[in-house]
Amino acid sequence: MPLQIWLDGKLVPEEEARISVFDHGLLYGDGVFEGIRAYHGRVFKLQEHLQRMYDGAHCLNLQIPYSLEEMKEIVLETLRANELRDAYIRLVVTRGVGDLGLDPRKCPVATVFCIATSISLYPDEFYRNGLTLITCATRRNAPDALNMSIKSLNYLNSITAKLECARAGVPEGIMLTTDGYVAECTGDNIFLVYGRRLITPPVHIGNLPGITRQAVMDLAEGMGLEVREELFRIQSVYTAEEVFLTGTAAEIIPVVDVDGRQIGDGKPGETTQRLLEAFRGLIQCCGEPIYPEASAVPE
Repeated sequence: MPLQIWLDGKLVPEEEARISVFDHGLLYGDGVFEGIRAYHGRVFKLQEHLQRMYDGAHCLNLQIPYSLEEMKEIVLETLRANELRDAYIRLVVTRGVGDLGLDPRKCPVATVFCIATSISLYPDEFYRNGLTLITCATRRNAPDALNMSIKSLNYLNSITAKLECARAGVPEGIMLTTDGYVAECTGDNIFLVYGRRLITPPVHIGNLPGITRQAVMDLAEGMGLEVREELFRIQSVYTAEEVFLTGTAAEIIPVVDVDGRQIGDGKPGETTQRLLEAFRGLIQCCGEPIYPEASAVPE
């Protein structure tokens, strides 16, 4: 069965899912999106993802033509149409069809589409052995220019940094703020471990308030760890006992080398592994049910 895409009110086969060349999401990156995960027949943190999307759209003065509850059902309907229990969901709202000018008032109705499929961001060996990172020359956008806490369709800042990672032969890179503090990676939040302390950069410097980031902070506090949001520079990354990244697609993944400096003993750390185990326990049982009855869940 071809992949079914939810597009502007109806499900269509993948090859028929088309948007206009005059859509401002395509022409100008004008819109918002969410990457969401489903595990074991449940959508993880769906309410939080949707709230972040609606908050971002509100900041952009972008009117989503569906209520949050209606959007929740759109996600679930897409998963059911593709008979999925474990999936990566990409939910997108663009400004809609306008003309070749910038004026968003020329776009009367937003475009909405939802894709549900599978994703594997990193091979299993990276979770066992850890990632090697670089510090990117590309700096994170200043929050007073383009606030990265809005998950917009404009990702050129991250793509430019990702190209640096590709040239260096590494899967991910650390991005700094314009004044040299560690911000986040091209697509993940970053954490440092010092003993029983977890440190992560604050979101006010222009970082995305990651859903997985918050879940990990909550888990860490429940494990008796001290969690701090603090500014720090790249030297603090080099000297941390452990480093790990968080993201919807990546979940929790250890880092063992940054800019040629070994992190800790060069192996995934104990705290990182404990948090990953706790996170995988959390996703086993929490989330919005896709199917109303267990008997309706495809095997």
